[in-house]
Amino acid sequence: MNRKMTLAGVLAAILILASACGNKDDDKTGAAKTGGKVELTYWSWAPNMDKVVAGWNSTHPDIHVTVNKQDGGDPAVTKLLTAVKAGSGAPDVMQAEYQKIPTLVSANAIADIAKQAGSLKDKFPASAWNSVTLGSDAVYGVPQDTGPMMFFYRTDVFAKLGLSAPKTWDDYAADAKKIHQADTKQYLGTFSANDPGWFTGLAQQAGASWWGVQGDSWTVDINDANTQKVASYWGNLVQQGVIDNKPMYTPEWNAALNDGTQVGWLGAVWGPGVLEGSAAKTKGKWKAATLPQWDTAKAANGNWGGSATSVTTQSKHKDEAAQFIAWLNTDPAALKALAGDSNVYPAANDATSTALTSPPAFFSNQPDYYAVAQQAGQATNPFTYGPDVNVTFSSYNDNFGKAAESKQASQFTAALATMQQATVADMKNTGFKLAG
Repeated sequence: MNRKMTLAGVLAAILILASACGNKDDDKTGAAKTGGKVELTYWSWAPNMDKVVAGWNSTHPDIHVTVNKQDGGDPAVTKLLTAVKAGSGAPDVMQAEYQKIPTLVSANAIADIAKQAGSLKDKFPASAWNSVTLGSDAVYGVPQDTGPMMFFYRTDVFAKLGLSAPKTWDDYAADAKKIHQADTKQYLGTFSANDPGWFTGLAQQAGASWWGVQGDSWTVDINDANTQKVASYWGNLVQQGVIDNKPMYTPEWNAALNDGTQVGWLGAVWGPGVLEGSAAKTKGKWKAATLPQWDTAKAANGNWGGSATSVTTQSKHKDEAAQFIAWLNTDPAALKALAGDSNVYPAANDATSTALTSPPAFFSNQPDYYAVAQQAGQATNPFTYGPDVNVTFSSYNDNFGKAAESKQASQFTAALATMQQATVADMKNTGFKLAG
């Protein structure tokens, strides 16, 4: 189908595939209103979300929300886009990963709720709010959870070698070298070519934002100086052999965390659950810190993961849906339930004081765990995703996989140029207008 790109007035900073993805008949939605009671459906993949939503239903008898558990990630997006295209079957509310919001906006699948929810801006970190606004006045959801990156390290290994948590990336490189020289089986970390979200967070910390909007056009800047700096840094560490070059989330990586051959991890706030599952017998030996910095005079951080709750364009009850998602992500009782029942890290600024008053069980030896997490979250740089993030991430997997295997630093920076080319080519083929 030939698709023409137009700039919708209220979007201002985002291009819509208008002729391919127009509004469907509102009568074909899953929402209903019977006997004065509004019925809303909510697609979510977070565990125990029905328990969280029960708190809303018990206090809002006129607006009832039914949770439909979904698979997360790409399957959820595909299912929603299919329903939107068919004109029926879409929910009223959708949990949406930040990186997928531009795709959903481009397909006219989620609604602008600035009128209903725009006043919530100050309740969230600037980086999280940027993720639901895409740099415009439009609001495409309310931030639900975030994934500020953090550095986890084995305190026993650091103490044995007289090391402290690295403050800078130069410190991290020096510590990695000392640890590996002291025991050639041990590594402070690994470069993971299977985790583009991880690398994106590191680039975000360095000041990169791979997509943007210039007038009525998209910009793509994956191969920028900030990302090149990050790629070159990791390429040099891999080439020197002082960190590992194997992907994360494999049986080998899990075993390395458990047996002490991986003694550090650049993860995110949700990391305790991973460590508890992979390295249970090392409980009490880890500590969390903020990421090492490129510039200690200006604290910066990146995100790895996170999602919003959005109102779909097919909902017949957008006001009520917006009211629900505002409660879900800002009400103290809801924040406690999100953290306690769904095991997510709520995005709201108040989450640390209202819901996260005790550290995760795996970090019971670090009472200030969530204070460190909040510090990381507040320092997170803004980052704009584009509508073809899947193409970019796939290119990352392919090209950084080859670079990591080669152990040649030059291949790491070369991979960025290939990612840039693949992303631009796909956007042009899809019909998006690019600046320049």
